Amino acid sequence: MQLSIDELTRSTQTWLPVIMQYSGKLLLALITLIIGWWLINKLTQKIGWILRTKNVDPALHSFICTIANILLKVPLMISVASMIGIETSSFIAALGAIGLAIGLALQGSLANFAGGVLILLFRPFRIGDWIEAQSGVSGNVDSIQIFHTTLKTADHKVVIVPNGSLSNGNITNYSREPMRRIDINLGIDYDSDIKRAREVLLNIARDQRVFATPEAAVHVTGLGDNAINITLRIWVANADYWPVTFDFMEQAKEQLTDAGIGIPFPQRVVHLVQS
Repeated sequence: MQLSIDELTRSTQTWLPVIMQYSGKLLLALITLIIGWWLINKLTQKIGWILRTKNVDPALHSFICTIANILLKVPLMISVASMIGIETSSFIAALGAIGLAIGLALQGSLANFAGGVLILLFRPFRIGDWIEAQSGVSGNVDSIQIFHTTLKTADHKVVIVPNGSLSNGNITNYSREPMRRIDINLGIDYDSDIKRAREVLLNIARDQRVFATPEAAVHVTGLGDNAINITLRIWVANADYWPVTFDFMEQAKEQLTDAGIGIPFPQRVVHLVQS
């Protein structure tokens, strides 16, 4: 029994200074961890509230909050570990090396990710817009993801465009403005009356779908080999662009023909030479 008490006394004398030395650091680190964790959660909630008030896309809103939460908590954990006495320099170096390796391996994906963030932040187009990308792909924006954008073409093909190339190239947005101009190009015979052709085309433009301002106009746009090129320019709502284009092309052909104005087609004269 006396031996056990002596061993306990020696053990106490050995560990008590260690406990006294590290208990303060451990308690301070624990308090720092709890308070820091609480502050980071509050800050993340504040960032989320700001993003919601700015009408940021929900997908980007969630992503930014998650990334901000992780980026703030990692330094907190490293600081707490350093307060306890754990050597963190090698740990930080390892994290840097891992980050570099991941960045080099996923540089294409990271470019698409950065492009997705830019698209969701600056909104060059929205879901439902009709756009044409630099690669020549055009279609209706079906969805905007963090790595790619999905377009649906006029014949219902689904095209997936990486956000990296999409954000770094030219984008033509046909849906941003409420109205669009239609140019209907036609050719008439050189013997035809230009003024009469203009009257016919302007009469076609008296359609309720055509805006009064800017007003419709007909111009001579070229003198071709076989025809005088004229153009009818009108302004319509975005939704009426293609219906009006198809209707007016058909009406122009019919009414010009009824008015005795010919629409020429290329002709070739062949001379046969006998030997």
